[in-house]
Amino acid sequence: MKIISANLNGIRAAAKKGFFDWMLKEDPDVVCIQETKAQIDQLDDPIFSPKAYHRYFFDAQKKGYSGTAIYSKILPSTVTSGLGWEVADNEGRYIQVDYADLSIASLYLPSGSSKEERQILKMEFLEQLTPIIKEMAQSQRQYILCGDWNIVHKRIDIKNFNGNKKRSGCLPEERAWMDDLLGDTIGMRDAFRVLNQEADQYTWWSNRGQAWANNTGWRIDYQIISPSLVPLLESTSIYKEQRFSDHAPIIMTYKKNIV
Repeated sequence: MKIISANLNGIRAAAKKGFFDWMLKEDPDVVCIQETKAQIDQLDDPIFSPKAYHRYFFDAQKKGYSGTAIYSKILPSTVTSGLGWEVADNEGRYIQVDYADLSIASLYLPSGSSKEERQILKMEFLEQLTPIIKEMAQSQRQYILCGDWNIVHKRIDIKNFNGNKKRSGCLPEERAWMDDLLGDTIGMRDAFRVLNQEADQYTWWSNRGQAWANNTGWRIDYQIISPSLVPLLESTSIYKEQRFSDHAPIIMTYKKNIV
């Protein structure tokens, strides 16, 4: 089973850059998208409705902003949009599909880089998200939480750690939250790092300067999984041969069909 997570920074712009052509060649079972930046009624072009996939969108109320989506070959039993508080729901930041014993979500955590108020909101978001994910980790169901978390976890996950540790996305309190998420406090797992411990594995590059050319990146996109799924992980990669946005897609494959 193959699952892709991709922040597209605009699904229409990414389509023009060949994202859906690439997606169909990859032939994934599920694709989780963040930052669609579109309303569903703006996506009538057939390119946004591949015949092999069911598609589900959770749009932000503000046009051209945020939004999440999931494309799935398998028909889910349930689709859930939102987390139950204003920022998560009004900004279209979470959508989840449920299968028999597995749930897969597309999550787009807020960035706090624009102003102090957004950083405060981001930390409140994390506080509200914590008991939800803790319950997932303790559940008999299995979960795969795909998305742009807007946080690097460790020094290895960012090119310039010392120069950014006072910036949103690399703050000590944000990385401590990731420690709890992936440690004993909550107990979820970073699927990519289970299989790949190498440095310079980034998923986002600033559009400023020569960040892409110099690989001055951040790894802020994840597939966070229930610990019971760890033995089923088969392979992982970050796709960088084509650029569909300022993020790169993360690809995870599992040893069997887990749906």
